[in-house]
Amino acid sequence: MPIIRSPHELVDPDLYVDLEPLMGRTLYVKCEGLNFGGSIKMKAAAAMIADAERDGLIREHSILIESSSGNLGVALGIIAAAKGIPFTCVTDRRCNELTASVMRALGTRLLVVDEPDPEGGYLKARLDLVRRHCAEDDRHVWLNQYNNKANWTAHYKDTAQGILKHFPDLDVLFVGVGTAGTAMGCVRYFRDIGAAVRVVAIDAVGSVSFGSPAANRLIPGLGAGVVPPLLDPDAFDDVVLVPEEAALRMCRALSARGLLFGGSTGTVVDGARTWLERNDPRRTLCAVCISPDMGDRYLDTVYNDAWVLRNFGPQALVPLPDR
Repeated sequence: MPIIRSPHELVDPDLYVDLEPLMGRTLYVKCEGLNFGGSIKMKAAAAMIADAERDGLIREHSILIESSSGNLGVALGIIAAAKGIPFTCVTDRRCNELTASVMRALGTRLLVVDEPDPEGGYLKARLDLVRRHCAEDDRHVWLNQYNNKANWTAHYKDTAQGILKHFPDLDVLFVGVGTAGTAMGCVRYFRDIGAAVRVVAIDAVGSVSFGSPAANRLIPGLGAGVVPPLLDPDAFDDVVLVPEEAALRMCRALSARGLLFGGSTGTVVDGARTWLERNDPRRTLCAVCISPDMGDRYLDTVYNDAWVLRNFGPQALVPLPDR
């Protein structure tokens, strides 16, 4: 019987779901949201705080500060609360209210950016606010998930190795790109050991990470308004850009089968489906995709008919056809 003393000790449940009943072909989903933070960001949060403590950056009167669209903010809020460290999360108005409420319940101080930067969108506006707070008060410790080595090494040491242990004949891995920590950790591990695994990056339409034009995005998580410093776009075998409407329709197709996943997971699964239909018509590849989040924090958005109709129109509520 596992017994933990701190919430961040529960990180990886090592659980996979086979989507064959929905997809009409085997596609294994690694569920990374079954922890106290509800997302894969718990791994990066735990690794970054551990590194900062080891390097002596976190002292008696330190205040953690970080920019997050939601999931990392929750993960850091949980660990900070467990350790008794004050934490300020700089987010923006796309952060859904359920996620914001979770952070407030944990004692996190929220600073919400209302206006995007004209060139770098909400992300640049958030980062500018973080930098101002750090300049004004040297008690602030910015972990900087966008340029922190621990963000990707956590997945190099854990996520990628765990997947290959269970699927030694893996042909293709699908992984979403936000800060690029998960994606870069996995692709670097497979490349370093010489594994013949194709790694396909999944991004959102409107994200600039792979050179596409910026556009307004409503579902937080994957995608970026500024190219992530951790990202090496040439490291991947392929890239799939998923429209937000397709992501939310996939979320609803999954929930209709009892699988309540988050918006980032819907994006990754739809990207995997698109790539496999195009590249594996005979359905012979062993394929895994990483599910970053669960769906409870999207109940007011992705799973709310009124919100979907208001932002995407009635076609977004049309169910996906059976495969």
